[in-house]
Amino acid sequence: MNQLEFMAELKECQLCEHRCRVNRLEGETGVCRMTLPVIASATLHPAPPESYTVFMSGCNFKCLNCQNWTISQYPDNGYPQRGYVDPEQLAKECVSTLNSSAARLMGADRIFFSGGEATIHLPYIEKVVKEARRIAPETKVNFDTNGYMTEESLERVLAFSDSMTYDIKAFSDELFRAITGASSGPVLRNAEYIGKHAKHKLWEYRILVIPGINEGEIKPLTEFI
Repeated sequence: MNQLEFMAELKECQLCEHRCRVNRLEGETGVCRMTLPVIASATLHPAPPESYTVFMSGCNFKCLNCQNWTISQYPDNGYPQRGYVDPEQLAKECVSTLNSSAARLMGADRIFFSGGEATIHLPYIEKVVKEARRIAPETKVNFDTNGYMTEESLERVLAFSDSMTYDIKAFSDELFRAITGASSGPVLRNAEYIGKHAKHKLWEYRILVIPGINEGEIKPLTEFI
């Protein structure tokens, strides 16, 4: 089997709602600007849910206020990243770290995929999870997302995730586009689906407050939730 066969769908990538259809395996790039999956870093992280957090490089949003812009706007910003890691190797690293005394003291009990935006690397993440659960079948997984994924991708995420953390930047489409460069429609659609059909997997919806920009969105967002 070709080493990258599990990522064959990247030949016509439609993982997120941009549906760029570029051949990422041949070096073509769409909105996220990514070809092969790149790891920015991986570390034990105390933010709930406590975890071994794998930060994936690249993003399908271009948020004006991104706190992780050195990760999310790679490769355009040129910041050094850890790079591509074989999924079997990363799985062993995750399981080993979660079994460490440091993880036990912290209460870390799952792999947490974040970014950037994890959805753009979905086949790779599925492979890492599969390998991690081959080693330790009870391995838990959290998926952190901006929600801009296709309905098919959401079903795949829900299939392997034990918990999800879900960011919603704004409610109105006009402001959402101004902040992120993308439409709010798919994000609200997917948030509603999770709330109605997979509430048991929802760790939290997160609303980022940007002073002077989206404070007026808080009420409609909380009413929506």
